Amino acid sequence: MTKLGATITQAGIRFAAWSSSARRLWVSIFDEHGARELDRLELQSEGDGVHALFAAGLGPGTRYGFRADGDYAPERGRWFDPDKLLIDPYAIEIDRPYAHDWRLAQRRSQGADTAPLMPKAIVVALPEPVAPLPPVFQPGGLIYELNVRAFTKLHPDIPEVQRGTIAALAHPAIIEHLTKLGVSAVELMPVTASIDERHLPPLGLRNAWGYNPVTFMALDPRLAPGGIVELRDTVAALRKAGIGTILDLVFNHTGESDWLGPTLSLRGLDNQAYYRHEPDGTLANDTGTGNTVACDHPVVAELILDTLRHFVRRAGVDGFRFDLASILGRVDGRFDADAPLLRAMRNDALLAERVLIAEPWDIGYHGYQLGNFPPPFLEWNDKYRDDIRRFWRGDAGIVGALATRLAGSSDVFGKSGQQASRTVNFIAAHDGMTLADIVRYEHKHNEANGEHNRDGHDENLSWNNGIEGDADDPSVAAARLRDQYALLATLFASRGTIMLTAGDEFGRTQQGNNNAYAQDNAITWLDWAGRNQALEHHTALFAAMRRKVAALSDSSFLTGRPPAGSEIPDVAWLTETGAPLDEQDWQDPRRHRLVMITGGPADGERFATVINGDRRACMFTLPERADFAWVPAIEEGGNISQPVPGRQVMFMIERNVARVRPKENRHGGK
Repeated sequence: MTKLGATITQAGIRFAAWSSSARRLWVSIFDEHGARELDRLELQSEGDGVHALFAAGLGPGTRYGFRADGDYAPERGRWFDPDKLLIDPYAIEIDRPYAHDWRLAQRRSQGADTAPLMPKAIVVALPEPVAPLPPVFQPGGLIYELNVRAFTKLHPDIPEVQRGTIAALAHPAIIEHLTKLGVSAVELMPVTASIDERHLPPLGLRNAWGYNPVTFMALDPRLAPGGIVELRDTVAALRKAGIGTILDLVFNHTGESDWLGPTLSLRGLDNQAYYRHEPDGTLANDTGTGNTVACDHPVVAELILDTLRHFVRRAGVDGFRFDLASILGRVDGRFDADAPLLRAMRNDALLAERVLIAEPWDIGYHGYQLGNFPPPFLEWNDKYRDDIRRFWRGDAGIVGALATRLAGSSDVFGKSGQQASRTVNFIAAHDGMTLADIVRYEHKHNEANGEHNRDGHDENLSWNNGIEGDADDPSVAAARLRDQYALLATLFASRGTIMLTAGDEFGRTQQGNNNAYAQDNAITWLDWAGRNQALEHHTALFAAMRRKVAALSDSSFLTGRPPAGSEIPDVAWLTETGAPLDEQDWQDPRRHRLVMITGGPADGERFATVINGDRRACMFTLPERADFAWVPAIEEGGNISQPVPGRQVMFMIERNVARVRPKENRHGGK
């Protein structure tokens, strides 16, 4: 299809937009401040829905927007109104953030020109393409999810003017922190320009997460005042430090919301084509946001693919995480793992080798699709999240599920003979309670969101260690810290890719808010001055251990059978007595203890993860190996005792995880 958007030539600019049902389209040209409309030029139909115009004499920096006219019949999905200035779906840069205003949603002939309320697209001379390089991130690595603004807003080492921007991620202090944690890739929560939901401004709130885009390529000028070059330079600085960059992108819906929402871009150009509709003509709402992007429409699919290519070609990113990714696989409303868009991503010459991560669900019919995306898609694994939380909460009968999650979740990802897990293991993410709040609050506390605590999930699989929220009791504080150690240690001992949300390594809290999307304030801003440095230190030790022990970051499933070239099984599951678990042990609802011994590299090195989820201390017995002794892999709670005949004993305090490894030459000689 003809290239859409604004294309710079030596003689001027070619403007092109697509609409299958608009009768007339214009491009409005504005002054350098975006305040005054200088000209309104009508685009000409070129067939197949493309409308285009060459404007001589214009160049980079030109500010513009589109307008469209045609039938106005919202009940039939037609929203054409030439008084609505529309952002180009292919806009690369906009001159100001979006601001919600009720006048943007006024019906035709009831409101004035919306140009004063809208940002203007800026024609950008793009930098040369980044040299194609393979992704830094590889499956089995550590993904570090972060909100760009919240991450550095309070960081004392970042210059104040740079705080809360993409450029701040390239600061030496940030790179040092990421390197210490062994981060393989940062996953940036949405950095494209978004708009606040209409209920937030009256509450004095704004969307702090960015999961409400208008178009897909234009970066939020508050996060990236330097535009695509700022993102490109930051990606390069992170790559130089051995850290990849993954962008979290939202293609499932836009901020135009439901039929009461504003007309900003796609709705005004061709609502019926860009959004999915129910048989009665109403907007489909498989996202819970009021609309659903029609990802199975060829023009929409090409827009999405062009967006991905843009960020790879112009910024050099490693890959992408797709919010509510089941929407991307819906064809005629039903999920299809071989949907044209998903297939195109896997087969595209530029995208095929990129990291692709699905959030494998939406709220529509059969929207939960965990394990059903095709390779090489990795998938957020909420079964891992829930089972690990249940085990450490003390739920009965979870030890089998714990082992399955530690071993790579073959029940989810072992379909069709797949040998490697595509899991992204996480215990906490941006959406939900922080890791510290999981052990601090039994119930959500979302009053600050202005919805009387009705929003957010009611069940968090969390516990408070005896007191809800803040507690002065030293024993409660110690128990909470111990639980955070245990949760983090479990995560870092799990097969497959793991994900840590920024700040969870040092005990960040959102005061029990499990849906802090509207809290652009101290609730979400990371408190660098008040971080728990002991917990942060232990997290760094866990990360160093994971990098050192290849068996931990491997993505192949643990099966209990010897891998090729070895006579030692890849995993052994033992009780605290050192005996293999039998069926009765696996089914024992009171069992909260487990030893996982994994095979290491080809030399047969073994590594033991000793888990005591009980609220009582326990003596664990580990298998004896000739000329080897079990020693701590890192210094932490629990002691390695002196060996006893035929066995080696280890004392474990309650609710703890220890990692031990065999050390050769126990007695000082062979």
